[in-house]
Amino acid sequence: MTTVTGSRQRHPNGSAAGPARIGIWSGSPDLPLLGGNMSRLPYVNPAQAPAPVREALQAALPLSFFRVMAHAETAFPEWMRWGGTLLNDLALDPLLREIAILRVAQLSDVTYEWAQHEPIARSVGVTDEMIHALGRDEIGDDCFTPDQRIVLRFTTEVVRDVRPPDDTTAALIGLLSPREVVELLMVIGQYMMIARVAAVTDLEVDKPMGAAVYGARP
Repeated sequence: MTTVTGSRQRHPNGSAAGPARIGIWSGSPDLPLLGGNMSRLPYVNPAQAPAPVREALQAALPLSFFRVMAHAETAFPEWMRWGGTLLNDLALDPLLREIAILRVAQLSDVTYEWAQHEPIARSVGVTDEMIHALGRDEIGDDCFTPDQRIVLRFTTEVVRDVRPPDDTTAALIGLLSPREVVELLMVIGQYMMIARVAAVTDLEVDKPMGAAVYGARP
């Protein structure tokens, strides 16, 4: 069971249970969202949108995030395809992708991203222990393999410092191919942007859609 204190969701023992700046997902599909706010920006009405935007929204899941991003009319359809590519067509291991995304969400303190990606992470093999450790900011926990800890350290340093130290980058390059390194950077950048759009707009937290978001697959 979790309790809510201030802007973060915490277990009774005081450890963080994932970020909670913007609303809190209750953790059960049968329970409502807690602490959601109205978005600072209106949601795009597909019926009133230009045809490419309308078609992209109609083909997507009914997420509030998509209806905010749809304001960028010329960029939105291609951005949706880009998001699908990042979740479906990378050489990067999906488990590494998802722990990096959850790390970005935790560092950004934005629930929207965490709520949507926790079930996706589980679908690609991220364990309860890993999710709890990420929520507690314990990326060196023994539940992670040495390779996973390298990815988490690299992600942390990209988000916090922009340029990771040489030893972290060397360790990652020793683990991943050049293609996978660039893909990881693309994933980190994409989800840093998503977290910041969600935070700036006070986005309402949608019910998690799991791997159905962008048609994600393990």
